[in-house]
Amino acid sequence: MYKFDFGTETPCHDHIKITAETLYSPELGYGFHSLSPLSAVNRLGEQTLSGDFVIPLNATFQIDVPDGLYTLHLLIGDAWFDTETSIRGTEGQMLLDGLRTQGGHFERYSVTVPAVQGAIMLSFSGRAPRINAMEVAASPHACHLFLAGDSTVTNQPAGGFPYTGWGQMLPSHIKADAAVSNYARSGRSSKSFIAEGLLDPIREKLKPHDYMLIQFGHNDQKRDEERYTEPFTTYKEFLKIYIDVCREKQATPILLTPVHRRYFDCNGRLKDTHGDYITAVRELAVEEQVPLVDLAALSLDYFNRLGPDGTKSVFMWGAPGEFLLFPQGVMDNTHFQQRGAVNVAELVIGALKGLGLQPLSLYLR
Repeated sequence: MYKFDFGTETPCHDHIKITAETLYSPELGYGFHSLSPLSAVNRLGEQTLSGDFVIPLNATFQIDVPDGLYTLHLLIGDAWFDTETSIRGTEGQMLLDGLRTQGGHFERYSVTVPAVQGAIMLSFSGRAPRINAMEVAASPHACHLFLAGDSTVTNQPAGGFPYTGWGQMLPSHIKADAAVSNYARSGRSSKSFIAEGLLDPIREKLKPHDYMLIQFGHNDQKRDEERYTEPFTTYKEFLKIYIDVCREKQATPILLTPVHRRYFDCNGRLKDTHGDYITAVRELAVEEQVPLVDLAALSLDYFNRLGPDGTKSVFMWGAPGEFLLFPQGVMDNTHFQQRGAVNVAELVIGALKGLGLQPLSLYLR
């Protein structure tokens, strides 16, 4: 659909030239959003595409396209100097985390992303980010991984950084054959997620051989009418609705036991605050013959290894002045900071690999 050549020189054959001054407009349908001027550089004497580039430091590149899945083929590097580039997609989903290239070396990186509300948004960061070229192609048949869950999974807003859901970090672990759409929302239970219509867009987009990862439990414990479910009755009944939606669309449901909170006993061992909800998910997976990621067991082991002090670097614990957006400090034993979300996402990816599901296993980096 698009071939972009970033930099200063004459564009490569059949590419659209993007300079540091190519700002987004609805009429153009693509371009940068940036609060400060960007730089474009030409390494004289080098080849087309790789010889020039834009340094998209803290800038977002928007491409207007109809909603759907698109594969991006990016060329990143510098003929002379080392680089480091990170890219986030819609709602801050991590697509590329700290890619480093040595001077004279270039990385061709491909990733498939969903266009949301008619646009693909790519936000660049890193100590020395580069973008040399990018091709955008529709990929309607790519595998789609949908996430249904709560605040521990969701894409946390940039205004709460470093608050991060583990699902927000998942896309960087997925090859270009598949895309991740994170529908998890803060405060939702297996019941309220359905009642608020959040399952409906997943049902509409699911196609054969897609996957849905389902993690609830934190808010099913809340004793209010909108969210509360009883572990061995209504909790299972609502989770079964997600399973049925997948089977209706010939997709694969994957149940996850709820990730643990950070609460330790007097002996420094993690407390289980989910109780029967964990047991109920395990039972349902057996009863319905559904793949299970036992994230409760994995996080229990991980958090116990770190201990009460070590887990402060996983959860949203910050001293006054430690986090820019939380100058008074923060002590949160449920939600993750980015480092913790990365590590929990790696637990999930490791467990998915262990399931050996095909073709899902082929899509995991």
